[in-house]
Amino acid sequence: MTEGTPSLSAERARSAGLAFTFLRGALAAGLGLSALTVLVMVLWISSPAPDNGPGGALHTAAGLWLLAHGAELIRTDTLGGTPAPVGLVPLLLTVVPVWLVHRASRDALEADEGRSAPSAASAFALVTGGYLLVGGAVALYARGGSLSVQIPSLLFPTALVVAAAAGAGVWTASGHPIGPPPSWAPVRLHEELARSRFRERADTACRSAAAGVAALLGGGALLVAVGLVWHASAAQQSFVHLSGDWAGRVSVLLLALVLVPNAAVWGAAYGMGPGFALGTASTATPLAFSGRPALPVFPLLAAVPDQGPGTVLNWAAAAVPVAAGVTVAWFTVRRAAPVHAGRDEAWSPWETALTAGLGALGCGVGTAVLAAAAGGPLGTRALAEFGPSWWLTGAAALAWTVLLGVPGALLVRAWRLRGGGRGPARETAEAEGAPAVRGPGEAPEQLPQEPGGGGRRWWTRSGRRDTGERTEPVPASGTMPASGTASPSGTASPSGTVPVPVRASGPRVSATASGVRAASATGGAGSEGGNAEPYDFLPTEPWHEPTAARPPEEAGPSGSA
Repeated sequence: MTEGTPSLSAERARSAGLAFTFLRGALAAGLGLSALTVLVMVLWISSPAPDNGPGGALHTAAGLWLLAHGAELIRTDTLGGTPAPVGLVPLLLTVVPVWLVHRASRDALEADEGRSAPSAASAFALVTGGYLLVGGAVALYARGGSLSVQIPSLLFPTALVVAAAAGAGVWTASGHPIGPPPSWAPVRLHEELARSRFRERADTACRSAAAGVAALLGGGALLVAVGLVWHASAAQQSFVHLSGDWAGRVSVLLLALVLVPNAAVWGAAYGMGPGFALGTASTATPLAFSGRPALPVFPLLAAVPDQGPGTVLNWAAAAVPVAAGVTVAWFTVRRAAPVHAGRDEAWSPWETALTAGLGALGCGVGTAVLAAAAGGPLGTRALAEFGPSWWLTGAAALAWTVLLGVPGALLVRAWRLRGGGRGPARETAEAEGAPAVRGPGEAPEQLPQEPGGGGRRWWTRSGRRDTGERTEPVPASGTMPASGTASPSGTASPSGTVPVPVRASGPRVSATASGVRAASATGGAGSEGGNAEPYDFLPTEPWHEPTAARPPEEAGPSGSA
């Protein structure tokens, strides 16, 4: 039956593909909402004395799903009757919707049988639209429960989070491209981006920034773990106080698990110096824990240090940003100066410092975003400010990684290149008698002097590629031998000739009584001091026809080829 079905037309197949892409976004939203709803309903059923009916549990699940996207909720069932905002987003809970949107937009660009893949812009718009349509319906449903959503927070940051995840999925499906700049950008920017090393520098900067953020989060998590072990009795008492039965203890444990990334960000902010706020009148930093903290009863908050001035143990938290700076430097030097690389293969000091600085900048931006997402209000008055300050945390991360990452990268580069070796690539080329590859800014090697040539020296062209050149001896009299054997590079033939690189086709080599001049078709690349190198995206073949293919009247004198 399937084989006998007529195939769809191109227009209908395209419409079906677009509809299916829109459905992917809605399905991704439904999967995340369903998973959270099942978890909340299981906990509600397991509770011996639930407060509300199944409708209340469904409203709670809808509110938690919106909170996972960064939306700010309003809690109406407070003890005082005054609505209280809830803006502290569990970061581990955010991973689920972000991953679902990313996967939906990535898979939408894969062409299925019978359907053509949409364009990147269409996939991004349709997946985002389908997901936000479901999100709007859930927000309308949640307004009738105890956790309602503030409408402005649906645009920022909820819609921004969904769009960023969908854009990342489209970028991944497209092969992580680094597109060209717009047409109105300066020509200098186009030239710099066209160079082959730009992609390598950008990739190195992104990797070092991600490694720096990971080092900060790992160090912050370690500080939280040490604090929980140090205050183990207080953490146990708070856990028992919040949960009376096993269902309640499982709920508290799950809530603590989804807040572990938040605690890691708080620990990183504490180690870098800005610390975090525990209410509007209290701040915890390594130097001092001052003010009157508004601490709710919760196991993770038991890791907060004791009040009073900081001690040596508190100051030891500075090892976290030091480790992040060292990590940025290490990931930069891995590409800038590999272990067995020579000076001709390593990056220049300016390139190394610039890449490390860009990695530090990315680390600061990423840390600021995480700090903004890890904190938020938990109520009114004293609990209106809870968590680290995003701009202070980001500035501290940037300062630590720049001050330690850039000098560290330069020192490690200098240590690896201390021997001044030429690197394995050049040593292998010289051992085989082939011309070695020169690094940027390195002086070209000198060819043997022609006997009786008036002291003229010949210089090889900088950055010449292997284009099938052969070396032929050219007599000093200015005539090319009809047939002969090519002498090794760098040695003169017995008949007083000098080896000159001659292309198989394209360039013209003219011989004169005083020497030989290789004229490149691209504009004198073989002349003295010609260090111009063609761009990678331009063809290296000559722009004119070979001399042999020209008519006899245009081929020139018989003494030149």
